[in-house]
Amino acid sequence: QVARNLHQQPALLSSFRSSREVQDLDKYPEVEVVTNPPEWRFVERLLPPTTVPSVEKKEEYPSGWRPQTEDGSKAGYFVARTKNHMVPVYLHTRFRGQRRITVVRRVQGDIWSLEKDLRAVVEKSRNGKLCATRVNELSGQVHIHGDHVDLLRDYLKERGF
Repeated sequence: QVARNLHQQPALLSSFRSSREVQDLDKYPEVEVVTNPPEWRFVERLLPPTTVPSVEKKEEYPSGWRPQTEDGSKAGYFVARTKNHMVPVYLHTRFRGQRRITVVRRVQGDIWSLEKDLRAVVEKSRNGKLCATRVNELSGQVHIHGDHVDLLRDYLKERGF
């Protein structure tokens, strides 16, 4: 009976009923609002950055990461990096992990030739076995049946995307 009442009236679980009522403003301490104190620089250090910093140009990066060099003029298509400068290749799992689908996002240009190139790379790695693909032109995505995230991410990095 009690559980039914709590389910029908979730406000009974709220803490606002047990909190004190608002008092007159005279009873609260004075607060000074400072807009630009010199101590604010110590607080700004702790705040997360609002934008992702641009990448410094180096010959080689310690982690093995490579910046995007291709602009898509040669291939006819372009795969844009994410805002964190990562290659947009993801793994979607469905049906309790039984179905794995590799998704390449942020594709611009001739998406069908990209799908043909990706399918050729996957079929080569599978010793000629065919693989199922699906292209969504409106959202700029290519879906490939199976877990091929590392393979396609390395291929796109080699191509300069």
